[in-house]
Amino acid sequence: MNKLLFFDILQQGLWVATITSAPILAVALVVGLAIGLFQALTSIQEMTLTFVPKILAIVVVFWSTMNFMAETLVSYFQGTLVPYIIGS
Repeated sequence: MNKLLFFDILQQGLWVATITSAPILAVALVVGLAIGLFQALTSIQEMTLTFVPKILAIVVVFWSTMNFMAETLVSYFQGTLVPYIIGS
């Protein structure tokens, strides 16, 4: 395995990691901004107000996109990594 092939596989892996984590990170960002805006407007500075809704939103998005994430990771491993591990 030469360097170019290694870096190509690494780049594909990083892209797969970005694609699979994007929905969760986007929801965490939007919910965090909404709660921060709500706290700034109402002067409520409760720590659980930021933590609990964000975790709930992340769990909901994780459960709804779990099939997409699994299919993306399996296709990456079967199409890219497994053939190089086997040696074909």
